[in-house]
Amino acid sequence: MTRKASAGDGSELTWFKSSYSDTSNGHDCVEVATTPHTVHIRDSKNAPGPLFTVAPGAWNDFVTYAAKL
Repeated sequence: MTRKASAGDGSELTWFKSSYSDTSNGHDCVEVATTPHTVHIRDSKNAPGPLFTVAPGAWNDFVTYAAKL
């Protein structure tokens, strides 16, 4: 995992939220942007703030685990 202050360095990425996000308060969610070798994650309430990256396999493992909860 890599954690870094985004300070604008996430602007070239295409960010999206889950279709399962609570639409009554659309800002309470994480956003994800994917590239071939990394998955970038940030807090939608603080888009210019810190973000972290994980390998696609790690993200897939997390999503698989979270879906079971």
